[in-house]
Amino acid sequence: MAVYCNSAPFSCKAWRNRDPTPLSALLPTRLFSLLQPPFSFHPDRLKLSTCRWDKVASAVVSEESAVGSSSSGTDVFNLTYLELTDLPQVDCLLITQSLDDHCHLKTLKPLSEMSPNLRVIATPNAKSLLDPLFRNVTYLEPGQESEVEAANGSKVRIQATAGPVLGPPWQRPENGYLVISPQGQLTLYYEPHCVYNKDFLEKEHADIVITPVIKQLLPNFTLVSGQEDAVQLAKLLHAKFIVPMKNGDLDSKGFLASIVQGEGTIESFKELLSKELPDAKTLEPTPGEPLQIPPP
Repeated sequence: MAVYCNSAPFSCKAWRNRDPTPLSALLPTRLFSLLQPPFSFHPDRLKLSTCRWDKVASAVVSEESAVGSSSSGTDVFNLTYLELTDLPQVDCLLITQSLDDHCHLKTLKPLSEMSPNLRVIATPNAKSLLDPLFRNVTYLEPGQESEVEAANGSKVRIQATAGPVLGPPWQRPENGYLVISPQGQLTLYYEPHCVYNKDFLEKEHADIVITPVIKQLLPNFTLVSGQEDAVQLAKLLHAKFIVPMKNGDLDSKGFLASIVQGEGTIESFKELLSKELPDAKTLEPTPGEPLQIPPP
């Protein structure tokens, strides 16, 4: 299985008798998701190229590649670029939200030209954006599900869950997803704002939860939840592993970016989690590096 977060892939290939067991042994389908968190699991055939400005690319930056600027008050980063042409074969594209940071047309258009028949699973809120680009789109309302079959014949089941309402109260919510292995041995949950419907999820479980843990706040408005909300999500789903998203590490510009404030840290999240779910483990990803998940 491969999932791509902010165009940084994680993939899980079928390994033989290795410990810890990679996720792909149970979730073998390659997925691609225009998500925010810059991390990767087992990138296979990952080719990090030098910057080529005529290509569509997303930046992957790690702490080790950051250098301070002596000539300005801002930090300068040495970025490694991953181009669309560097991606391995993808079986499915998952889209959680219709907004530009999740459904980015400048990335989707060239991707659709490369793979017009790519299987896409998305929120119906993105229909007007995706229909002109892709031929094989399945729109899932919360509670609906679809099966994805990989080129190698393996299958996973994808169930949509209710995410945030980004608009008037009567608007359809955006999506989260449960990705369930063929025999249900392993389930992964992902939603990029840590906003969820408790009644909807209370009968579900997820071994792995990918969620923000650091809040992002606008004046009088929570843009992205985290901290105690992420702990309660993990507790609700009986999670064994939590993979924190790093939304706040993105290089954002503009007026809204200037007034967004972060609240909490990964360490404060771990402290909260240890009190509520002491057996759960927090796995901190590094951009571009494999993250192995031991068997639950």
